[in-house]
Amino acid sequence: MDDEKPITEQAMDTITSAVDATKDAAVNAVKQVRKAAKKVAKKVGPKKTSKKKAKKAKTSSKKAAKKTAKKASKKSAKKAAKKAAKKKKAKKAKR
Repeated sequence: MDDEKPITEQAMDTITSAVDATKDAAVNAVKQVRKAAKKVAKKVGPKKTSKKKAKKAKTSSKKAAKKTAKKASKKSAKKAAKKAAKKKKAKKAKR
């Protein structure tokens, strides 16, 4: 330490330089954390949302498939019933 400067002034200089160094380190750390958080958000964020959307689409497509299957089975049952009725009428007509 300088002998010419008073001890209090030397201590203040030392404290000031330490505060500046700490501040710079903190700013750099915050910047790095923000960058890392952005990277993680890019990797994690879209996948989660796409999974949810895919799940919704899957369930809705399953529901739609069930509905169409029900409608088709009802139509085919009606057609089969009509055909059977026609066959019975044709058999009776032949007698």
